Amino acid sequence: MPPSRTATRWSTGKWIAAILAVAVHLGFVVFLIFSVTWQNSTPEAVSVELYAPPAPEKATPPKPAPEPPPPEPPKPQPEPPKPAPKVEPPQPTKADIALKEKQERDKKLKEDKDRKDIDKRESDKRDADKKKLDEKRLAEVRDRQARETAALNAQADRERQIAKQATDAALNKANDAYIRSIQAKIKGNVLVPSDIAGNPEAIFDVVQLPTGEIIDAQLKKSSGVRAYDEAVQRAILKSSPLPRPESAELFRRSLTLKFRPVDQ
Repeated sequence: MPPSRTATRWSTGKWIAAILAVAVHLGFVVFLIFSVTWQNSTPEAVSVELYAPPAPEKATPPKPAPEPPPPEPPKPQPEPPKPAPKVEPPQPTKADIALKEKQERDKKLKEDKDRKDIDKRESDKRDADKKKLDEKRLAEVRDRQARETAALNAQADRERQIAKQATDAALNKANDAYIRSIQAKIKGNVLVPSDIAGNPEAIFDVVQLPTGEIIDAQLKKSSGVRAYDEAVQRAILKSSPLPRPESAELFRRSLTLKFRPVDQ
């Protein structure tokens, strides 16, 4: 294969540049040597001999740069790779289709079951929370009703107590009036002995019928004066029938009556 022209030209140029560089350096070295020798020479007493330095060698002008080689023709572009032939995927068989459908059905059934389980748990939780809330509200209602009932019962007890006290007071007042009326009638028939001293008290148990008729009169406590006790007993029997009460509920079959010669 013949050597390339470009390589030959470049080698020649390099040689020319090297020769020029060496010539320039040699001339410069000679100039320096001559200058040093001239400066160090001993001058004579009578005359001085001057020497003109030799003219430096003229550098050879560089040759013009070689012309660039013509551009190489563009290389042909490589052909793009051909696409790989498309491989058609294998068509699924009926067994594959049936298996896939079964898997999808199973997956859907599982998702439905999971969703129902979640819904059931949430529903159970809501029902449990609602039941607890209802029980709490019911307990609060019962507690409130119990407090209200207790308050009403207490109020009713107070009212009954007040009414009873008022009734008892009225009954006691009516009973006292009834007893005083009986005692007044009996005292009107008592002949007090003239020789009685002090104001002794005699107590009698009297048994009567609802009509006021006296069945019996017994001395329960003597006054200490027999004449006075006997006078009172005779007055009791003489006062039959006794005054009747204003209300039938005030009637008492057995009465305990107290008598003194002088009312206090």
